[in-house]
Amino acid sequence: MKPDLRQFLGARVRVQVDRPLGSRHPAGHPIWYTVNYGFVPGTLSGDGSPVDAYLLGVYEPLQAFEGVVVGVVIRHDDEEDKLVVAPEGRAFSAHEIRALVEFQERFFDSEIVVARNT
Repeated sequence: MKPDLRQFLGARVRVQVDRPLGSRHPAGHPIWYTVNYGFVPGTLSGDGSPVDAYLLGVYEPLQAFEGVVVGVVIRHDDEEDKLVVAPEGRAFSAHEIRALVEFQERFFDSEIVVARNT
């Protein structure tokens, strides 16, 4: 059973970036990362790995980042959902998040849940 990642909305988390902005998917899929993407150490996703996170609002490749969870991508056809993390004080609407993560989420049936203050 997938954990409910909405519990993270508004929380401060540290993201370990393993797919930096501009990198290609490591399994050779035709996906180029238009945002930094990584995971939150010490968490557990539906696939048994740490929870993955998109990092928005930072426009240079990173190795790690601490920010606030501004949204959650809930995948209806996959075993893992994704966090959306941004710098403190940055907000993104569900529509903006959808546009920024479409490079990968286009392959899934998903919805975006945003923190109340966005």
